[in-house]
Amino acid sequence: MEHLKNLLLRMADDSLIMGHRNSEWTGIGPIMEEDIAFSSMAQDKIGHALALYSILKNEFNMPDPDRLAFFRKETEMLNCQLVELPIGEYDFSLVRHFLFDHADFLRYEMLSTSSFAPLAQLSKKIKGELKYHVLHADTWLTRLGNATEESHARMQSALNELWNYALGIFEPSDYEAELIAEKIFDGEKVLQQKWMEKISHIIEKANLKIPSATAPVYGGRKGYHTEHLQPLLTEMAEVISSEPEGTEW
Repeated sequence: MEHLKNLLLRMADDSLIMGHRNSEWTGIGPIMEEDIAFSSMAQDKIGHALALYSILKNEFNMPDPDRLAFFRKETEMLNCQLVELPIGEYDFSLVRHFLFDHADFLRYEMLSTSSFAPLAQLSKKIKGELKYHVLHADTWLTRLGNATEESHARMQSALNELWNYALGIFEPSDYEAELIAEKIFDGEKVLQQKWMEKISHIIEKANLKIPSATAPVYGGRKGYHTEHLQPLLTEMAEVISSEPEGTEW
């Protein structure tokens, strides 16, 4: 049971925090199309988090989704550090979106055949939504990587800055053996291999280079986070904390 709960929390926390970071582009996107795109992807991500938290409540009798999302301590959050970083400039957010959403899509694709039926069923639905996320990311990465000298330099700089954080997506859990043995999930190592195979040719097409430094930023999956997460959690919980027992907002 603990191995499933851990997997679901990691995924849900990633989606929740990434969704809130994406939502910060609402109203300030570089063009209206991108303002709408990031807002839409933010809604999807938060919806994915809700669905995963709901499985935790329904299958494992854990607290309801609002409690899981807004009332846990920073050290109880299991998201990777990549998603909690501030949005930065558009190039930074776009490259993070590219790196994270390809991993997210491939994770759900793998989980669509999971032996844990509730997760397999949900994964089939979510991977269909994520198909459009990766299409958006690929289009803009390729366009900006091949546009002007400045846009190319900015995209490469963002890729260099985010690469090791992105490798932290695949931080192994303490339950890898159980997940693999029970055919729930093939493991983070397999996911990372699939991710590398998928993104390498897209990065090349964008005229960018994969950074040579490969020192994964781990810790997030164990509850160790950057200084940026707690302020975000406080902001996210501001409304619900004003009326913790409220049922309508």
